Amino acid sequence: MLRFCHWRFPPSLAAGRMLFSSPPSLHSSFSGGGANSSSIVGNSKPELLFPQSLKSTVVCSNAEAIRQNMSTNNSQCFSSRQEASGSDVSSLVVVSFYKFADFPDHADLRKPLKDLCEELRVSGGIILAPEGINGSICGSRESVERVLACIQRDVRLNGLRQVETPVSPEQEAIHHYGGHSTSSPLAAGEDAPFRWDHVRVKLKKEIVTLGMPSVSPIERVGTYVSPEEWNDLISDPEIVVIDVRNTYETRIGKFKGAVDPCTTAFRHFPSWVEDQFALKQQGIVEKEGKAEKANTLPRIAMYCTGGIRCEKASSLLLSQGFKEVYHLKGGILKYLEEVPKTESLWEGECFVFDKRVSVEHGLAQGTHKLCYGCKQPISDEDMEATEYEYGVSCPYCYSEKSEEEKERARARQTQFEEWGVIGGPDKGRRPASAAKSDSQSKKEQ
Repeated sequence: MLRFCHWRFPPSLAAGRMLFSSPPSLHSSFSGGGANSSSIVGNSKPELLFPQSLKSTVVCSNAEAIRQNMSTNNSQCFSSRQEASGSDVSSLVVVSFYKFADFPDHADLRKPLKDLCEELRVSGGIILAPEGINGSICGSRESVERVLACIQRDVRLNGLRQVETPVSPEQEAIHHYGGHSTSSPLAAGEDAPFRWDHVRVKLKKEIVTLGMPSVSPIERVGTYVSPEEWNDLISDPEIVVIDVRNTYETRIGKFKGAVDPCTTAFRHFPSWVEDQFALKQQGIVEKEGKAEKANTLPRIAMYCTGGIRCEKASSLLLSQGFKEVYHLKGGILKYLEEVPKTESLWEGECFVFDKRVSVEHGLAQGTHKLCYGCKQPISDEDMEATEYEYGVSCPYCYSEKSEEEKERARARQTQFEEWGVIGGPDKGRRPASAAKSDSQSKKEQ
């Protein structure tokens, strides 16, 4: 779904931070507990619980009424923060979510949403755009529930599509005790799901970039297929199965027999479709917004990480004249969560856009790490290659980087190892020597 900043502390530094960090000093509004907060162990997956009031439907007669309703809901939501009720550390959960909606006033939600996440210590990233919302966040179950509930108080964003991933006890220990400390204000290390103290809420033109404004999942999408029915569908020899993700994702895992478009960005998918199915040669034309063609295009089944890219991709194919377009509901993550490994047609691991890097069946953390030179997943074998240098390069980016770029990467890595932040301890401040020089000049004047 959403890309996040992958922090790159070497294991030795991460271990040091864990050993010398004091127990977490909880924020005044960080609630300890929540619904089933202690039950996220192993592969248990309790559902998110929302207040009963959220199930009611709000009817808005026009755009102004919607904005007024949003303003009222925001004030109710963000002014009702609770004080901490105890000192227990809550279990963590990662939730990815999205919703396509007509959302022209999306910018109004940015500040109150960011403020709420920071107060509740919910980390991750969220994108707001005129076409809806897309995000992935990590925090205690109660805190995540409250953030999602506040988002859904806007009737246009109610009914978020969500995929929940439990966090392992090891990741929780790193997240809480390596990062949740006033003496350790930076990320705990490369094993924590997200940088603990940081949430990004960005405003963009699209929640997932295709670059085709005419393609609107709000108007039409393909047919959703549940994980339970997916195997039967893609086993049909007349179905063309397409992996909508990028090549660095498909490289580490995909469904058996799936077609890999070998794209490096989602915005390249439309041109691949046009070339792959020779749409122009088949005489497909647009007439009054509708595609007309001979009935020669195949039946399509597509999938992506969490489902959001398939919403746009299926809408694109339907606009191009494809009659039968199916996509996996909840994406690969939902499939790996619900389908037993013994019955699975998935091969390999699934890349995720946080510091877990990849997950396996049951959403257990995978074996891949991240190259911080190019942000691509790498295996243990890749790290044995001569092209691999921690924090600098890997076999997939070594030949594409100049020596100057590699030297800059080495300098950044040195700053991380020595100070825990690019730019050194004075980042964001005037160097002490410059301040002293200014002070001396004023005295002389």
